[in-house]
Amino acid sequence: MKHFTRIFVIFVVALGLALAAPMGAQAAKVIKLHHLNKDDPFDNPTGAMATVFKSLVEAGTNGSVQVQTFPSGQLGKDAEVVQQVKAGVIQSGIHSVGGFASVYPMMGVIDIPFAFPNISTTYAVFDGPFGKKFAGDIEKKTGLKVLGFGDSGGFFQFTNSKRPIKTPADMKGLKIRTMGLDTHKTIIKALGGQPAAIAWSEVYTALQTGVADGQMNPIPIIAFAKFNEVQKYLTLSGHLFAPYVWVMNQKFWDSLTPSEQYVVKYAARSAIVAGRGMGRIIEASDRGLPALAKDMQVNALSPEEKAKFRDVAMPAVKELIVKKFGAEGQEMMQAFLDAIAQAEKAEK
Repeated sequence: MKHFTRIFVIFVVALGLALAAPMGAQAAKVIKLHHLNKDDPFDNPTGAMATVFKSLVEAGTNGSVQVQTFPSGQLGKDAEVVQQVKAGVIQSGIHSVGGFASVYPMMGVIDIPFAFPNISTTYAVFDGPFGKKFAGDIEKKTGLKVLGFGDSGGFFQFTNSKRPIKTPADMKGLKIRTMGLDTHKTIIKALGGQPAAIAWSEVYTALQTGVADGQMNPIPIIAFAKFNEVQKYLTLSGHLFAPYVWVMNQKFWDSLTPSEQYVVKYAARSAIVAGRGMGRIIEASDRGLPALAKDMQVNALSPEEKAKFRDVAMPAVKELIVKKFGAEGQEMMQAFLDAIAQAEKAEK
């Protein structure tokens, strides 16, 4: 009897403490969010995305959903972290196309070189019907919830330590670091270069030691990675746009209330807009292209010069996509190109 009384007293005390605790603290759901760069909203697009998302989610849910950010690949390589999101070890990740291709190989269908006429067209395409179609296919094949497509810093540009690149012939023999995507490798091969798939954490050293002659990335990434310290030439080619793919564990998404889902959805959309804005600001400010120009020889390809690159690289990538992904890949690629054409038409 005494034993029962003691248990009952403990239960009552515990219940009292629980009732006395703030409801938000007990009910809080936690989103562990992976992204690849510094947790600084003024340093890079994913830093801006993560900061805005955390603020809007926590305020919009009155603390019932908390966001913990894990920047700079703290949780592992990007492809490994995608698996953590799938397994529910963490709840969300903002992934590069290279990392995300490990669970969705058809990421390659959007790697058509020189396909976009300008940066605003990319937003129209990924926010519009094609973006919804693409997200739907990703969700169907991966079981992940797509929150949106972020901006990794704008268009990809070439850098190298050997010579200026003004024609496809200038690419001949250059060892260019790429992600592990076959489409990216094909672009370099078609232009006469030698693709070298090197992990992101090893790129600076590879460029410094000559393991690779060059690489391709958006201006903000080139700037914050300090590639100007180990590269002499910057070519404004604008040949690719590779969005971040922002996903969430489906089971966790389903555990959210409708109002929490609404907040998470609009917070992600707002964060993507913030990331795009920060990418453009960094690109144009003295932390971006103007800063790089102090250390590097910069040349922008003219429309006529770009056409020569496009005529060589685009057919090779299209052929690879059809060969690798069949009719399904060809259909998605065509939907992508049609969406670009429609967006460009709408701008005129």
